[in-house]
Amino acid sequence: MKVFSINSGFFKLDGGAMYGVVPKSMWNKANPADENNMCSWAMRCLLVDTGERKILIDNGMGDKQDARFFSRYYPHGEDTTEKNLAKYGYTTDDITDMFNTHLHFDHCGGGIRRKGEGFEPVFKNAQYWSNEKHWNSALAPNERERASFLTENILPVQECGKLNFVTCDDGGEWIPGFRVNYVNGHTDAMMLPQIAYKNTQILFCADLVPSAGHVSMPWVMAYDMRPLETLKEKHRLLNAAVDNGWVLFFEHDPVNECCLLERTEKGIRVKEIFNLADIDSKVE
Repeated sequence: MKVFSINSGFFKLDGGAMYGVVPKSMWNKANPADENNMCSWAMRCLLVDTGERKILIDNGMGDKQDARFFSRYYPHGEDTTEKNLAKYGYTTDDITDMFNTHLHFDHCGGGIRRKGEGFEPVFKNAQYWSNEKHWNSALAPNERERASFLTENILPVQECGKLNFVTCDDGGEWIPGFRVNYVNGHTDAMMLPQIAYKNTQILFCADLVPSAGHVSMPWVMAYDMRPLETLKEKHRLLNAAVDNGWVLFFEHDPVNECCLLERTEKGIRVKEIFNLADIDSKVE
């Protein structure tokens, strides 16, 4: 198995929303805000090459939205999914499985592009994966979450015949070496992949722990639908990560890709930060 960090680009979100009840005097040290209180965030995907399958976990926001939409989220930087796949010798056509942790626009928008008056899949040879509970939630969102679920990112997947549902139980294997953890604090049935890699596991944190700064238990996003559920889920999975030496992979941290954790007198904290490319030296 081979794993690669694929950054699809950067965008901006309000710092207060990203850090919830944590005061700006604290979080601004972790990710300094601009004059509009906006912080830069990565949209970092994970490519898992099993030999037979090339699985891309999430795909960023894409570029099909209008100028008004992008004026709210300030996409920036030179990174794209295509460019960073090519860096490792892959193209979008090589992807066999497009695994969406959830269907918020910054996680799935890059999977569909415009074609004339309609839409088409970016990964034309891939099957796209969600789960039934989350899919149904995305099609009938609550008013608070509606702006994150964009019809043009979601329905074309079904219309082009690419939609598949993950059916394994919580913590069960979707395919050998690829487990799925379901969490419901951020949104209904978000899926956190857990990849068996050498003698450890890589936990793709998605929006449960979007950055290294969010490892501390009270650092929970205001975007979360059920913040107390998020807190319980962080307790469960981060304790498991400490106990078993799992590697955390951060989707949104603008600088830090991976970390190992440790217990301290102040609770679970980051022990060591490193890039995914250096993982072999950390887990041997």
